Amino acid sequence: MKTIIVYYSLEGNTEFAARSIAQKLGCETLRLEPQKDYPTGKVTKFLWGGKSAVMAETPALKPYTFDSGSYDRIIFASPVWASNITPPIRTFIKENDLTGKRFAAVCCQAGNGAEKVFEKLSALLGAPLDETLVLIDPKAHQNAENEEKIAQFCDRLR
Repeated sequence: MKTIIVYYSLEGNTEFAARSIAQKLGCETLRLEPQKDYPTGKVTKFLWGGKSAVMAETPALKPYTFDSGSYDRIIFASPVWASNITPPIRTFIKENDLTGKRFAAVCCQAGNGAEKVFEKLSALLGAPLDETLVLIDPKAHQNAENEEKIAQFCDRLR
């Protein structure tokens, strides 16, 4: 099954997880980048990102190359913003015909909300998620527990 990891990462945690999973599965990655960057300041990122996620915004993305017909499965990887899908992931889903694909998802969080993200993502896709993975700040907290969770997630997808 040909797989791609489509991800958005603001501060590097999700990118760290996506690259780790891609290396273990031997799959490609696609990093989504909005035309206008989100702020990274402690308070502003929560206000701006949270508002954008709650309002279900779909920001314009920088150009990317994606051929839906080349993949059987898409793993979405995203931080959790106000218990919602990040806007760049929402834009990608709206811009592409993903009919007939299999899906999995990875959420990186500092607090909670990943389970709600998985529910909303599944509803937006109109399909179930085969596997899910929740990580607590994997780049900032590199440890054996997160590595084991990633390994088990990859094993379940094989």
